[in-house]
Amino acid sequence: MAVCIIPARGGSKRIPRKNVALFHGRPMIGWPIAAAHASGLFDRIVVSTDDPQIAEVARAEGAEVPFMRPATLADDFTPTVPVIAHAAAELALTPDTALCCLYATAPLVRAEDLVAGHALLGDEGYVISVTSFPFPIQRALRRNPDGAVQMMQPEHMLTRSQDLEEAWHDAGQFYWARAATWAAGTAVFGPGAMGLPLPRHRVQDIDTPEDWARAEALFAAIRG
Repeated sequence: MAVCIIPARGGSKRIPRKNVALFHGRPMIGWPIAAAHASGLFDRIVVSTDDPQIAEVARAEGAEVPFMRPATLADDFTPTVPVIAHAAAELALTPDTALCCLYATAPLVRAEDLVAGHALLGDEGYVISVTSFPFPIQRALRRNPDGAVQMMQPEHMLTRSQDLEEAWHDAGQFYWARAATWAAGTAVFGPGAMGLPLPRHRVQDIDTPEDWARAEALFAAIRG
C-alpha cells in the first residue's frame, strides 16, 4: 500500500495563503495533487491541514481531507516528521505502508520522480528528493554588516572548481519512508537516507515573492 500525505497549514507569513494562491491559473496545491494522481502509485492522497479553505480547495482538486490537523502541529516551528506521523496515526496505516510526504508548494514535481523515489524505498530510512548546488559551496562568502566579504573556507581560494566535492541540498519536493519510520520520529537526514537527484531547473523552494516569480518562470519554460 502507498499513501501520499500533503502537509498544508494555513499560516504562511511571507506569502499569505500560498498553498491555495493561484499559480499559473490553478491553486498551488493542485499541482502536486495532480502529480500524485498521475503517478498511479497511491491508494490514498490525503491533505493534512488546519485550515478550512485549504481543505475545501484540496477536495476540489481531488484529495481527501479526512481529519483536521490540530493547532499544536500547525505553527511556524512544527517540523515535518511529527505532522506526517500524526497523519499516519489518524489513518491507522500499517507500519510497512509506503508513505510519501509531498509538499503543497512543489508545482514543479513530476509523477515520474515520485515513481523513481518509490522504487528506491527500502524497509528503513528515507528517500529524499535532492539537487546539486550550482556553485561550489567551498567558495561561499560571508558578508559582514559593513559590506565586507571574506571566504568561509579560505583554504579553497586557489582550489580548482573541478577538484572540489559536489554538494547537494534538499529539493523541497518529497520524502518517502515507511509509516513505521515516520512514527518513530526518525530524522530525515539520518543514517540510511537515500538521495534521488533532480535537475536544478526543476527545483525551486518557494518562500518569498521572488521565489514565486522564479518558480512561475521555470514552470512556463518547462511546460513550453
